[in-house]
Amino acid sequence: MKIQSAEYVCSAMRPDQYPRDGKPEIAFAGRSNVGKSSLMNALLRRKNLAKTSGTPGKTQTINFFEVNRAFYFVDLPGYGYAKVPKAVKANWNAAMSAYLRGRKPLKLVVQLLDLRHDPSDKDIAMIALLAECKIPTLLVATKADKLGRGERAANLAKLRKRFDLGEDGLIIPTSAETGEGLPLVWDVIDDCLFSSPS
Repeated sequence: MKIQSAEYVCSAMRPDQYPRDGKPEIAFAGRSNVGKSSLMNALLRRKNLAKTSGTPGKTQTINFFEVNRAFYFVDLPGYGYAKVPKAVKANWNAAMSAYLRGRKPLKLVVQLLDLRHDPSDKDIAMIALLAECKIPTLLVATKADKLGRGERAANLAKLRKRFDLGEDGLIIPTSAETGEGLPLVWDVIDDCLFSSPS
């Protein structure tokens, strides 16, 4: 997809703060420091549109970015960071649950998993929630460039087994640094945005 424009629109914690124009939304979910903002910036060919940080838990709101004046990328708060106060975590959980359970323009959740590590309990719970809500989900394994070929293949196989994807189940290894996997991610996003309702 050719990116003609991409701009930050708003941050929200409640449904009444979301954009109201009904444009389709592609949301990005994952634990803290999994690389959500980096992947979004790489997909949009922007360096700092979504703010990246070495500090886990930096994304504390649901952030909406309008792309090509046609749809939104939605950056969800990272989960699973221990140093965030319990009250803040509770707010994040409530905000994400409200968004995922009730957002009609949501077409796809890109669920990020760090390929270097086993999925956490929070990753597993998030993927179960997406299945419960019947939200189309794309699993993306980030930081693929940080692993050697053998370890990478073994870790992908473990993820496929853990999430019952079978040998051919779609999980896309990506690198925001090298661009690996980004065209495949765009292919799935395009299908969700532009396919006719069945």
